[in-house]
Amino acid sequence: MTASQQEEKVIQLIDLHHFVECFDPKIRIMEYIHHPINIIEQESCKKGIVFCDLKHSPVPDSNASEEFKRRYDLSELWFVFVEETPVSNKAVYTDAIIENSLDIFYDRIFSFSFFQSIIYSLK
Repeated sequence: MTASQQEEKVIQLIDLHHFVECFDPKIRIMEYIHHPINIIEQESCKKGIVFCDLKHSPVPDSNASEEFKRRYDLSELWFVFVEETPVSNKAVYTDAIIENSLDIFYDRIFSFSFFQSIIYSLK
């Protein structure tokens, strides 16, 4: 892994742990190192979570997510917009959801205000 890929993985891991801590501490993290989609277990169901910070990276390819869901037999896929500072204009998320058809590929969509530890359900 390159230095930038390692940095991305560390950020992803921090996002994942803090999201789980805020959303449902009973969630068990199963896999996060080898894929951009994190695998968790919630109430005996395997689910995948993708994190995206629109300020630092584009929305990942949703077709790859759908294939990943089938390959790893996940019951759901979640998409999480991570924000370091609160976004007052939620239209940014609505636009990204529409432009990338996220509501078709993902079962749940959230915005996660990292430093405020607040999660909003967008779908």
